Amino acid sequence: MRRAKTKRLNLRATSFQEELIRVAAQKSHASVTDFILQSACQKAEQTLADQREFVVPESQWKAFLKLLDRPTPPKPRLKRLLSAPSILERKR
Repeated sequence: MRRAKTKRLNLRATSFQEELIRVAAQKSHASVTDFILQSACQKAEQTLADQREFVVPESQWKAFLKLLDRPTPPKPRLKRLLSAPSILERKR
């Protein structure tokens, strides 16, 4: 389902930038708007995914560390799966 585009973004570009984007959009078989939005969203997702530092309140950090230190419950089905030979190891 496509969402209606209700927000407007304004930007200024040099003649060179406009032509570059227009040609790239045409080669991608996309409108200039779709090309710009797609490119900007990809860059935004990469930027957010690449964050190396996350700031949280001390209480949340302590709760997170407590969860990490907690022993994992036994998972018999997972243990059985990982100890069984893979399909590549099975003899035919």
